[in-house]
Amino acid sequence: MRLFSSKLYCEDVKYVANIDLPWEKLQNNSILLSGATGQFGSFLTDVIMYRNKKGLNCKVYALGRNEEKAKKRFDYCAESEYFEFIKYDINEPLITENIDKIGYVIHLASNTHPVQYASNPIGTIITNIIGVKNMLDYCVEHHADGFAFASSNEVYGENRGDVELFDELYCGYIDCNTMRAGYPESKRCGEALCQAYISQKGLDVVIPRFTRSFGPTLLQSDTKASSQFIHKALAGEDIVLKSDGTQYYSYTYTADAVAGLLFVLLKGECGSSYNIASSSCDVMLKDLALKIANCCDKKVIFEIPEELESAGYSCATKARLSGNKLQSLGWMPKFDLSTGIERTIRILKNNQNMEGIKA
Repeated sequence: MRLFSSKLYCEDVKYVANIDLPWEKLQNNSILLSGATGQFGSFLTDVIMYRNKKGLNCKVYALGRNEEKAKKRFDYCAESEYFEFIKYDINEPLITENIDKIGYVIHLASNTHPVQYASNPIGTIITNIIGVKNMLDYCVEHHADGFAFASSNEVYGENRGDVELFDELYCGYIDCNTMRAGYPESKRCGEALCQAYISQKGLDVVIPRFTRSFGPTLLQSDTKASSQFIHKALAGEDIVLKSDGTQYYSYTYTADAVAGLLFVLLKGECGSSYNIASSSCDVMLKDLALKIANCCDKKVIFEIPEELESAGYSCATKARLSGNKLQSLGWMPKFDLSTGIERTIRILKNNQNMEGIKA
């Protein structure tokens, strides 16, 4: 795994793995993780596997559709008794052999890219709703200790102009009669389904709400604006901004986001949602593009988006989240926006260099 050739990436993993948390809940236990090769799932797996070296003894069941991709990403886990990949399509009921009891289930799998929203709106909705139902059913059947459903800042909809920061009780406007509404509405439905399973099945469920995130584990296929900026800059190209860039959003560096997820999983209250966000990473899109461009000595240019791209874009012009509730559990972000961007670029440049050496 070439990410581990980066000292900075190893520092990120060790930082999260050494945070003061009730790790004893995972001691000699297990985690079943959907979306294991994704941005958050892969980093979380690295954190758990690092702690396993120190005697955590927590088995990671990593779910994913692409076995070849998983083997490449987790090649360092191949001989570990604490890692097992399970090939699985989230739209199907999950059936596992030789697993009677599971510890924690973390559901991260989802269509999370704007082009996917536009090109496969049906699949986006079905994956988000059916996927969480399948994971919840698995929890019930296997008597899970707890379940975490990865929700999104998109559940808040558009800012009505009445608040500066969204807290967990805010509910903004979403026009459900649009194609783009499929993602936020299905995430809202997923949260409602979690509440139903708490009430009817007695599950212990927490809901981390991720905001827009960036970091070295982003996927090459990721079409979110921040990811496209980073891909362009690393390719030695100018960054293309396909709007006026005045959208004002919260962002989170991957290491801080996964740390927040662990705080919610291990310390959160059943039935509660928690924003994983910090004002230190709030920025307008044009300023984010400029920061990334400056890291790679590139420029920002403006371009009209293609029809398919623009159809998948969020309509929200301001979506800043309050992280106060999560901070009450003890979480504090370590990385501000500039530091996170610099680390991301340096780690991915190192990864590019290692790819070149291997080639």
